[in-house]
Amino acid sequence: MGDRYIWPHMPIHSKSLWGAFALTVLATSCTINRDIMFKTPLDYQFQTFADTGNASRRVRLQPNDLLQFRLFANDGFKMIDLVSEGGVREAAMLNRVTFNYVIESNGECKLPLLGRVVLAGKTVREAEAYMEERYSTYYQRPYVQLLVINRRVVVFPGGGGDARVVPIENNNTTLLEALALSGGIAKRGDARRVKLFRHGADGSRTVHQFDLSDIDGLRHADIVLQGDDIIYVQPNPELVREALQDLTPVITLLTSIVLVIGVVRGFAR
Repeated sequence: MGDRYIWPHMPIHSKSLWGAFALTVLATSCTINRDIMFKTPLDYQFQTFADTGNASRRVRLQPNDLLQFRLFANDGFKMIDLVSEGGVREAAMLNRVTFNYVIESNGECKLPLLGRVVLAGKTVREAEAYMEERYSTYYQRPYVQLLVINRRVVVFPGGGGDARVVPIENNNTTLLEALALSGGIAKRGDARRVKLFRHGADGSRTVHQFDLSDIDGLRHADIVLQGDDIIYVQPNPELVREALQDLTPVITLLTSIVLVIGVVRGFAR
């Protein structure tokens, strides 16, 4: 009987093809920009960062920090004296004898002779001074060198699914330095929406957002990072590119079907 027409000049199999195409478009739209995380509504209230001045430059110890410290008597004189007298080899051996100590979830750290002491919440310098005071019971004018060796931050530079784990080798590593170590803000990243997720006093994450797109954002760029901070640069949506990328195989398939139907009908005639 030939094709039955439903719409003007459009056979029923053409309507089915267009219907399938429309359903495919709707299904594809659900997968566009699916790599964007941590979306926030327009009226979301970000926490105000307490201080972007000197207070933000004091890195404080926190649970899960892995500490390494060296303890010397006489204000470290013996360590310096070993080197000055040519005992470099002995000093090097002494410096290699180190042990690691972890700050537990309750903020305490188990140290030799001192037992469990609370170190969480102190800066590195405050912790050194506290340990020197406590060790003065056992040593003459103790000298403590303290180092946190497992600090790192996770940086999402704004490319969508890419991320970097950046070790904090310097206690004063800033937000801008971490972005630089991760390769900078990605081409797709939005410098106006740089989010910082940080552990609060109660253990939950606080959420801050900074605008680094102009010179006024420089005061935020100098924020010193804490261990386990997460930096997330919001990617810009790419609706057209991703839609075309997802629809190209479908369009190719439909074109092939229409071509095959045309060839078959040509032979049938």
